[in-house]
Amino acid sequence: MRRPIAVAKRHSRLLTSGVILAAQSLLLTLSAVPASASPPAPADDTRTPARGTAHMGEGVLAHEGVQGRPVGTRVAQTEGVDVSSHQGNVAWSTLWKSGVKWAYVKATEGTSYRNPYFAQQYGGSYDAGMVRGAYHFATPDTAGGAAQADYFVDHGGAWSKDGRTLPGVLDIEYNPYGATCYGRTHSQMVSWIRAFLDRYKERTGRHAAIYTSTNWWTQCTGNYSGFGASNPLWIARYASTVGALPAGWDFHTMWQYTSSGPTVGDHDKFNGALDRVKALANG
Repeated sequence: MRRPIAVAKRHSRLLTSGVILAAQSLLLTLSAVPASASPPAPADDTRTPARGTAHMGEGVLAHEGVQGRPVGTRVAQTEGVDVSSHQGNVAWSTLWKSGVKWAYVKATEGTSYRNPYFAQQYGGSYDAGMVRGAYHFATPDTAGGAAQADYFVDHGGAWSKDGRTLPGVLDIEYNPYGATCYGRTHSQMVSWIRAFLDRYKERTGRHAAIYTSTNWWTQCTGNYSGFGASNPLWIARYASTVGALPAGWDFHTMWQYTSSGPTVGDHDKFNGALDRVKALANG
């Protein structure tokens, strides 16, 4: 009876030794990891983008998401796109062949940023046969509206009556760099927008279009209704319909309906046939 007891004790000692060796191995492995090492950032980690990198609809997608795709309509609509430095050199002939007939190109942001791809995008869309225009990404927290309108006009946002150049667009939307309304009250925001639009009209003779979303406009201007009579509306909403419009507008002129369309992502519909696009270009 003593022999089995001795064997059991030997097995117990071996098991204990194995546990100790495993623990020592684990400690050695952990000590080999530098104290400064940090776990990788999660896949959904978000950071504030660099100034100048904002593009049309960036905040709309982040704050309002995607609620569907457009449904069929009997009203004639003309396909368009909007691009910025994010798209780099654009395959304009591909877009033209797919049915895209108009385009807007980001020219400027604030009073210090110019799209480095502007020449290829603005000239390339024109060479492909499109009616095209330029847009300015507004940053009301960095400079006044009039100063930003001047910068825009001086660096790509001017207008000429050649039948192929659309009036400039003020892209006023969610702030990708900080506070949603750029730290401005409703009245301050309206005053800033008015200063931009007035200076643009003074410099070019045209009323600039306004790109925005109804939710942002309501939150940051108090749903101000004073621009609808003169400034065309470009509404942003990734859904089956344009939905409710901001106060002052009975209809939209353009609709950015997706950020995931073919070739460049951001696709739009002009509320009318191609002759209406050309009419807007002609003023």
